[in-house]
Amino acid sequence: MLSLLAATAAASEPIQWAELGLRPYLFEIGSFQLRYYSLAYLLGILFAYWHLSKMIKSPGAPLAQRHADDLFFYCTLGVILGGRLGYAAFYQPELFGGVELFQLWNGGMSFHGGVIGVLVAISWVAWRGGLNWLRVCDYIAVNVPIGYMLGRIANFINGELYGRPVEGDVPWAMVFPGGGDLARHPSQLYQAGLEGLLLGVLLIALFWKTRARYRAGLLVGIFTVGMGLGRFVNEFFREPDAHLAYVVAETGLSRGQWLSLPMIAVGVAVMIYALMKPPVGGKKTPSKPLAA
Repeated sequence: MLSLLAATAAASEPIQWAELGLRPYLFEIGSFQLRYYSLAYLLGILFAYWHLSKMIKSPGAPLAQRHADDLFFYCTLGVILGGRLGYAAFYQPELFGGVELFQLWNGGMSFHGGVIGVLVAISWVAWRGGLNWLRVCDYIAVNVPIGYMLGRIANFINGELYGRPVEGDVPWAMVFPGGGDLARHPSQLYQAGLEGLLLGVLLIALFWKTRARYRAGLLVGIFTVGMGLGRFVNEFFREPDAHLAYVVAETGLSRGQWLSLPMIAVGVAVMIYALMKPPVGGKKTPSKPLAA
């Protein structure tokens, strides 16, 4: 696939997504299909659990393995239920009151709703275990972008959530099924790279290579700002949902961008709070005596 992508990108014609040989499932047995979107959720959750289990073995961890096990269960529920309910609330309120609300296989998950669901799950586990809620959020936030990256790659493999028509010469522009004959931005890959891989590498490096984890709220603040900014920027390249195109026409911004603005504001506030507080377990530096 990569060789075909590179060869086509060098040509003057846009890349035809249909010629990349992609399909939405890894394999099928009878009527069962292991779809990449489901696999992305599974691998993202498994990575988060594995990496969190390594993180809590480092000095100063705010939770134990039993708490990580509880978080694995409740955060999974939070992602699925919050993502679906958030999609219905923010994008398609008509789903409420019908069986379509529970038909997850038809697509429709909200990142912002998933975040809310995870925050509720963390709050429940932290309250039951008497844990520092903000520091638990730090540890969870480090693991989210990698799962997000896998989800956006799955969107690309499915040929869905494609970008807006390109303006000018964009060598990697693609024609997606359902998007007409227009060459479009592969915005799923932009999001996978910026909000997923780049932010994930940054947070993991900050956790393991610096003392950022001792500043309660710093990592989750960076995550929130990074996700909000990344989503705000990438929405300029992503095609708005057809039933929400009026939001862009009326306000100049998409629904996703409006939802990202409070994320950025909250993230900045949390970062400032974290930097103003002394590090957890940190020692105060004795002040120097005034010169005579």
